Amino acid sequence: MRKKLSIIGAGGHMGMWMCRYFVGPKYEVTGYDEDESIQLPKSVKKGDSLVDAILQAEYVILCTPTRKTPEIIRLIAKEMKRESYLIDISSQKVKTASSLSRAPAKVTPVCIHPMFGNGAKSPKNQNIISVPIKDAKKELAIAKSLFPEATFVTIDSTEHDKRISTILGLTHLINMVYSSIISKDEKPSLTYKMSSSTFRIQKMLSDSIMSDTPDLIETIISNPQLRRTAEELWKDIGRLLTAVQENKSEEITDYVRACQARLEANGGTAESYKKMIAVSRVLDK
Repeated sequence: MRKKLSIIGAGGHMGMWMCRYFVGPKYEVTGYDEDESIQLPKSVKKGDSLVDAILQAEYVILCTPTRKTPEIIRLIAKEMKRESYLIDISSQKVKTASSLSRAPAKVTPVCIHPMFGNGAKSPKNQNIISVPIKDAKKELAIAKSLFPEATFVTIDSTEHDKRISTILGLTHLINMVYSSIISKDEKPSLTYKMSSSTFRIQKMLSDSIMSDTPDLIETIISNPQLRRTAEELWKDIGRLLTAVQENKSEEITDYVRACQARLEANGGTAESYKKMIAVSRVLDK
């Protein structure tokens, strides 16, 4: 007998991905979204309301905007059936984890962060972060049963948000500003003809990041933990540009050497260069 699984926020990128992933012989999937005009994948039932979508569900997966998730948890947890599972996949965890911790005992909270986007064909070999709420072992087991081919890392909510501020926040911030500058190029085709492998790979990365929705990008860079890292970025850029202006070549080379030494201590740069060349060859085909 198929298990009942509901996806809240089914109209978003990850909501749609979850619908496609779970629909099949194992789960009877219901999707709900505030936007009533969404077209759900075939065989996914459309919930008439938020409460209607979750009342009979054994699994409820929240693919909702991070800011709204804590309040949605508060609204639906008390309405969910006994021995059901409430699963959050948001990209910031401190507030969400706090809200999940207050869920009634009849509901098992599961707090995860899939580290892949809707372009992934499957979770196979993809990282998923598990944030313990009440019973770390049980919650991880549930997450693994839903995504058996994924690779799991367990970490608390505070450490999650701190590290995600670098993994996602800093990456998105840098590439968003980079894309903004590049997009103002009055002769982009000439720039691309003149470009190096480094430029083409960087542009491909920034373009792909900018394919995310504005709301998602805003959520990612609004991580409170990002400010400290971003301030360090701003400080170092200012320091290097000042050194250039003042012809302090030694200060720049010392900065580079110190950075290279830290990178070598953590695996080195040679292998990354080889991978970049391999990617460049693929792009040039």
